[in-house]
Amino acid sequence: MIAFQKFNTQFNFAFIDESTKREIRRKLLKAICIPGYQVPYSSPEMPIARGWGTGGLHVTLSLIGRQDVFKIIDQGSDASVNACNLRDFVRRTTDCRTTFDTREATLIQSRHRITEETLSEHQILVFQVPQPEPLRGVERYERKTREMHGEADYAKMWVSLYESYVKYGDIMEGAGYPVKVNERYIMSPSPIPRWDVPNLNHSQCLFLFGAGREKRLYAVPPHTTVTPLEFEDVRFRTEKFPGIRCAMSGAEGAFMDELYGEDTTSRHVVNDSDFLDKLLANDEPPRWENPYLREVLDGLDG
Repeated sequence: MIAFQKFNTQFNFAFIDESTKREIRRKLLKAICIPGYQVPYSSPEMPIARGWGTGGLHVTLSLIGRQDVFKIIDQGSDASVNACNLRDFVRRTTDCRTTFDTREATLIQSRHRITEETLSEHQILVFQVPQPEPLRGVERYERKTREMHGEADYAKMWVSLYESYVKYGDIMEGAGYPVKVNERYIMSPSPIPRWDVPNLNHSQCLFLFGAGREKRLYAVPPHTTVTPLEFEDVRFRTEKFPGIRCAMSGAEGAFMDELYGEDTTSRHVVNDSDFLDKLLANDEPPRWENPYLREVLDGLDG
């Protein structure tokens, strides 16, 4: 699905002024050259409140061109209020095409999900990040966290994971599970579920992260090693949905939402709305590569 709307010429192209766009692009180049490193940037004011996607929007508007096809998702959905409003804003200020189709998009902005379909080397995925500092839970002072990253001193993080295991019998890190990038920096991968973490490793596409409120940019270039923190005897695990099928498509092996009805009964539905639409339409089989998970279409014919 592609939507068009009249271009609003009362703003600069992509809203942000050109000098600020150049500054953000320079900072993104530095972030790409040093994977996982947090680069400070100016974080200009936007017509939305900080905390509602300004960081991702800064990155998107600094990179997008008229030839791009733009897609935005919010927790896997193309139709949430946040996704619809930001999509409309980008369309009005750039005149670019927008789409719900993951395969068609060249630039994708996401709030806390990676698409179920495998992204290609011709695509960029931009994350909205609320808290970019993975060490904030173990060190309150920014000056100290900067030193810890500079010296690769992550002892406090490892102690925190160990204490979690001793207390609860498992590492109680859910969304935003900390990862090590290129064997150097520990990074917060945005509050994506554990399910999506393996897709960061050696991906074909470029991942860019923008935290507008905290004024930080960072990146994971294509074919970069990204490993979740784990112990030799306590391994990283994704969420599991054993024996659960999507109530609408019958598919297994994708990330599911649990929905409750008025009679307190529950059912599971594939979280990625575009992916679900393709399964329901019996479209061309989506591409999926994840060494941790089963094939998405396993059991679909059963």
